[in-house]
Amino acid sequence: MSNLEKLGLYITTYVRDKFIDGNYLKNIFNRMPQLNEFSFDFRSLLFINNQINFPSNEDIQRTFTDFQYNKIISYVNHFLEENEAQCHIYSYPSQIQYYQRITNHFPGGIFKYVRLISLYD
Repeated sequence: MSNLEKLGLYITTYVRDKFIDGNYLKNIFNRMPQLNEFSFDFRSLLFINNQINFPSNEDIQRTFTDFQYNKIISYVNHFLEENEAQCHIYSYPSQIQYYQRITNHFPGGIFKYVRLISLYD
């Protein structure tokens, strides 16, 4: 797998204590020196259990400061009534065919391939 040159990852997952961010992705890249094209769409969902400090969108963006592949879009939502937080990060332009759980923090953009959308409030 270390000779992989092109990679696309599209994952939605529940996480225990922190969102997937640029630091997580750097660990992947360090193991794939031949990688020269990377597209991704990560949505990490976190159950809020007495957690006081949540990472902001700015905190998430700072983890991508030396990321060389694409423009990175991110946004963070906190749904206190549901005891859930969500972080959505993706490379742009995106090739995703569905866009799930669009919220008020949706950053906009043109998504040529999207065929299915769901809203969440």
